[in-house]
Amino acid sequence: MKKITIAIDGYSSCGKSTMAKDLAREIGYVYVDSGAMYRAVTLYALDNHIMQDGHIDEERLKQEIESIEISFQFNPERGRPDTYLNGTRVEDRIRTLEVSNHVSHIAALGFVRENMVRQQQRMGQQGGIIMDGRDIGTTVFPNAELKIFVTASAEIRAQRRYDELTAKGEQCDMQEILHNVEERDYIDTHRDISPLRQAEDALVLDNSHMTIEEQKQWLLDAFHKTVGE
Repeated sequence: MKKITIAIDGYSSCGKSTMAKDLAREIGYVYVDSGAMYRAVTLYALDNHIMQDGHIDEERLKQEIESIEISFQFNPERGRPDTYLNGTRVEDRIRTLEVSNHVSHIAALGFVRENMVRQQQRMGQQGGIIMDGRDIGTTVFPNAELKIFVTASAEIRAQRRYDELTAKGEQCDMQEILHNVEERDYIDTHRDISPLRQAEDALVLDNSHMTIEEQKQWLLDAFHKTVGE
């Protein structure tokens, strides 16, 4: 059976990464979390004082972007891949609220997106890959055989993010998280370079009121229908 490319796009905190990882494991495909790549660049900018007090030193980041290498290594204990920044595991650090509060600003920079897209396209040259993000079906893999656009209400997404952070022991405020979700939606859909939008040939998945099992079945059905055509 020919291996296809699957592009999953959608709003933040829709659970795209979780569903993509689960589907990849189920069908034996490679999973790439493109959002984690932008989070890793954001972490790099924060750690190296390229971003301070909400201001980005764009010239310095542009000079250093070619030296930022992001990779993924399968973690057998988690059953999922971990994100590595220049060879160092950063999976947990890129999921903090601090990174979430700044990632959309970094991801909106054209030279950052161009570099990440090149890295992503190299990863997907052989097919048999699932990638999720904001512009996978429109910019990174416009010819992907299966494109899925995921959405859910801002309130439900904020609650999911709140539950995820508190489960890790982080102190957080629900209203701050909701504001962050709404702000990221605006930035993602209004940026000049590769804005978040639904590809014309994408299947829409509104998972506001779906269980994890219902999502899994929906995705498997979509996959089998696509490879069967």
